[in-house]
Amino acid sequence: MKVTTRQFLFVIMTVLISISADAQSTSPKTMTLEFDKLLSAQFKPDQTGCAALVAIKGQIVYKKAFGLANLELNVPMQSDMVFRVGSITKQFTAVAILQLVEQGKLSLQDEITKYIPDYPTQAYKITIEHLLTHTSGTTSYTNVPEFQKYVKEDLKPAEAIDKFKNLPMEFAPGTKWNYNNSGFFLLGYIIEKASGKTYQEYIEENIFKPAGMTNSLYGSDKKIIKNRAYGYQPDGDNTVNADYLSMLLPYSAGSVMSTVEDLYKWNRALLAGKLLKKETLEKAWTEYKLSDGKGTHYGYGWFLRQLQGSPTIEHGGAINGYLCNSLYLPKEDVFVAVFSNSNGQSPENVSMKMAAVAIGKPLNYSEVQVPENILDQYTGVYEDENGNQRMITKDGAKLWSQRSGGSKYQIKSFAPDKFFFDDSFSTLTFKRDAAGNVTDAVLDDRGALQSYKKTGKPLPAHVEIKLAPEILNRYVGDYQLMPGFILAVTVEGDRIFTQATGQGKVEIYPESETKFFLKVVEATLDFVADESGKYNKVILHQGGKDLEGKR
Repeated sequence: MKVTTRQFLFVIMTVLISISADAQSTSPKTMTLEFDKLLSAQFKPDQTGCAALVAIKGQIVYKKAFGLANLELNVPMQSDMVFRVGSITKQFTAVAILQLVEQGKLSLQDEITKYIPDYPTQAYKITIEHLLTHTSGTTSYTNVPEFQKYVKEDLKPAEAIDKFKNLPMEFAPGTKWNYNNSGFFLLGYIIEKASGKTYQEYIEENIFKPAGMTNSLYGSDKKIIKNRAYGYQPDGDNTVNADYLSMLLPYSAGSVMSTVEDLYKWNRALLAGKLLKKETLEKAWTEYKLSDGKGTHYGYGWFLRQLQGSPTIEHGGAINGYLCNSLYLPKEDVFVAVFSNSNGQSPENVSMKMAAVAIGKPLNYSEVQVPENILDQYTGVYEDENGNQRMITKDGAKLWSQRSGGSKYQIKSFAPDKFFFDDSFSTLTFKRDAAGNVTDAVLDDRGALQSYKKTGKPLPAHVEIKLAPEILNRYVGDYQLMPGFILAVTVEGDRIFTQATGQGKVEIYPESETKFFLKVVEATLDFVADESGKYNKVILHQGGKDLEGKR
């Protein structure tokens, strides 16, 4: 049926009039312009791109694409293009398991050895529910170095399980939460054992077809897939084709390909009861609790978080060449999906911003200036119950937060003792005792609260973080600090070194993406990008002097 522009705008207006009072003040045109602004700021016309969709109360109000689907052929991205969705696959695996539970073919409390008798559980009882909730304690096969040895091999499920089944347990099942691809891989194999079908056959027949997902499939590099968006990854300052990965290896943990609209069809099919009973879906969308009663912010195949005070049901996906994110806000009946065809272009933050706009609560903190003597009260070393540290430091009138091994971020005040991170939905709130002394800091990462107790420990001069080799490689080269004096920067694996003319090579350590320090002497290096984004300048800070060098 042909729909005219006038009819389409009428549909949008009808939908938007019916949503919450907060969102009523946002016109369809204003909302569309805001979505365009958010996406075009990140996905440029001559770079890798994205496809995006927003639906409100059962109606698609925005569907658009930005950037390129194929850099070599200069093919523009289209909104119906097919992407690898990575770990969004886990939703389909979880629902397949729950369908088999409804059919009486398995139970969530079944031990996995019922279906995989030779699996070494190391004297633990590991249930299907443990696998669904990332609480099994098994080691994720994608987290061990050996994984890279067989990423290109077309392994059958049983062969792949043999590669990781003897990895050590990380904790007793049900006592902790740790994101785990091994668990969902095992679930795919259990689906095959319980249904008598291959995982691919099962999801195509029992999920994609009844949901009307005509552009979704088990991923393949051999098959001709119409409208496939090609995948890319960053390589220093450049973009290259994504590394090859056999699509048999991610299996039920990450091998599905789909479109943003098919993922929306999936959402509506679930809500309409086409795939699961209402009470079963509600259980999947309920936070799983550990044996000590602590929440996990995860159900069966979905993260359960908050966005601007509204509950969300969401999941992202990361796989060679692609990053995807989708979230559903049940209170407002808002669905957002953004798919990217590059590992260097995460859609997570922009998808959350779009969802916030759609519910009439955009990310819009206003900074409040705080006197420096008040900022001094927050500085110090904070620790959580597991001994993980967070350092709060001050630089002039700026306050910074840094986890041990993490990057350093500026935090800005928006209310007394409350701070926000730039371009983020996370906030940090400081608590005081009756005497007014700062005693604690509470990180609120969209409903996931992490408490830190202020200690009397001195702040370290430098805090080392880990950086990926592709970031380190930005700085490789020779920098001339003065005539006849060169500072050579080299990278070996995930370590970076510098060597001055006539001196030995020494390792330097990152404390941010651009700032490094030496341990052998008190000195730091700041790498500075030019207008094109290339790092062609370094500044050496040593002995109270600054020495600039150009590559």
